[in-house]
Amino acid sequence: MRPVRLELPVALLCVTSPFLGACGADLDADAPAVLEAYAALVHASYEDSLVGAEDLDGALAALVADPGEPTLAGAREAWLAAREPYGQTEAFRFYGGPIEQGEPEREGALNAWPMDEAVIDYVFDPLTQTMEVGGIVNDPDVPLDAATLEGLNGANAEEEVTTGYHAIEFLLWGQDDPATPGAGARPASDFDTADHADRRGRYLEVTSAILREDLQELVDAWSPGSAGNYRAGFVGGDPRDGLRALLVGMGSLSGAELAGERINVAFMTRDQEDEHSCFSDNTHRDIVNNARGIRNVYLGAYTRLDGSAVRGPSLSDLVAARDAELDATMRAQLDASVAAAEAIPAPFDEAILNDREAVSAAIEALRAQTVTIVAIADLFQIRLNLE
Repeated sequence: MRPVRLELPVALLCVTSPFLGACGADLDADAPAVLEAYAALVHASYEDSLVGAEDLDGALAALVADPGEPTLAGAREAWLAAREPYGQTEAFRFYGGPIEQGEPEREGALNAWPMDEAVIDYVFDPLTQTMEVGGIVNDPDVPLDAATLEGLNGANAEEEVTTGYHAIEFLLWGQDDPATPGAGARPASDFDTADHADRRGRYLEVTSAILREDLQELVDAWSPGSAGNYRAGFVGGDPRDGLRALLVGMGSLSGAELAGERINVAFMTRDQEDEHSCFSDNTHRDIVNNARGIRNVYLGAYTRLDGSAVRGPSLSDLVAARDAELDATMRAQLDASVAAAEAIPAPFDEAILNDREAVSAAIEALRAQTVTIVAIADLFQIRLNLE
């Protein structure tokens, strides 16, 4: 999507906020409370993502210790559950925060896609109708340790993914055959009696440990009470820089990333290889949780895994105190985009073929709210250049 700039008249419709100061108060005075609440929301979201990863680690350990259909099913269920909180954290990207720092960059280590699964394990080539037995799993000369797998991740090409959620996903489900409806169907024997079964198990263990370490680093970066971490600098910095980060995260995910890269590319190509979680057929949940994450940021609200609520001063409060109509539009559009995402039938790879109106509606809803996000930036006199 092209960069969007709107020149809109600012309607100063003033309302009273339960969280912020007097109606029409100075933005620089009100913003710090919003940034504090945002930091708490981010921290809680990453804490829940870490809990999900720890539960997944336990399920993977059970699979390796006792390979079979029950433990494989349990590991798959744990992976799906772990994706729910993490999907909502994607709105914390795109402004150079902790998720985009580290060596290698944490986001690439955690959630890189698309991936060439042949880099990891055997695949069936539909063109030659042959099984290609290769990849790291089937090469005993490749050490299965964190340093090696992290070093190989994207080393020669972006799609050479060797760590993160999708590497684990592929090992649990196997290749998604485009000729067969449904997710991948890796047999439990791949972790028991098949060639290099022990290396598949070891690969899962190492990748799971890397996943948990990366998420722990994100939790630490956003933890309260640490004088030298990212959160301290974020909440103590220029308030307008902080607000711009929130808006860049929301707008970039909403427009170029989710509406564009994650939905529209697959919609246009009609190719399941372009869907985010193709091995598990969980792409519809990726889309829903990404849309929910954008709304979480705007409303300053997040419902935790234990059912408790994180809530504080929000972008919505700031906007409503200055332009109630614009706030109402943004809220309605966020609800509409989440509803449109939820309305995409599962699995996504069949929806892009058979339910194209539902997919198109989600794309348009996300694009519409992206324009409003830019209008909010204009209201605050903050410049956004969203691709």
